[in-house]
Amino acid sequence: MFDPREKIALFIDGANLYATSRALGFDIDYRKLLSSFQKRGYLLRAYYYTALVEDQEYSSIRPLIDWLDYNGFKVVTKPAKEFTDSTGRRKIKGNMDIELTVDALELADVVDHYVIFSGDGDFRTLVEALQRRGRKVSIVSTMASQPPMISDDLRRQADHFMDLMTLKNEVGRDPSERPVRRPEPAEVDEDDF
Repeated sequence: MFDPREKIALFIDGANLYATSRALGFDIDYRKLLSSFQKRGYLLRAYYYTALVEDQEYSSIRPLIDWLDYNGFKVVTKPAKEFTDSTGRRKIKGNMDIELTVDALELADVVDHYVIFSGDGDFRTLVEALQRRGRKVSIVSTMASQPPMISDDLRRQADHFMDLMTLKNEVGRDPSERPVRRPEPAEVDEDDF
């Protein structure tokens, strides 16, 4: 599936990969993920896309974003939009599809093999466009969850489908291995006791 002479680029839909790995019961070890794909070919770039809620004093994703930024990933963020739905519930929207698509298309002249970590069917058109330019596209998601996290259209369009479950031993970390983070005094609320 991978040719060691290929220039590879990873495009990670952060929210989608997080939901997929949680559905499968493990966390992604991003150091292992990078190493795994460096062994498959020449890893040109690894992008990670996520929306951030700007007004939160502390965001649980912030340490991950900082770590990725310093350890070989190009992190692309934008502020999430907050709104109230018709039932009065507060919702957050932070779709990064356009940013991922534009970055992928801009690299079409230099990347041989795209690896997109997302099951979102909206990426089918991007995959088709990259293939018209003679590029190979692998999709990483899962069929092992109920319901499957991969769109059938996206899976059919991709040159290769990699089930995240088959990569678990290579890129995964059991949630029990997660480092314990003690809250800072400012984060402790008396309601916690």
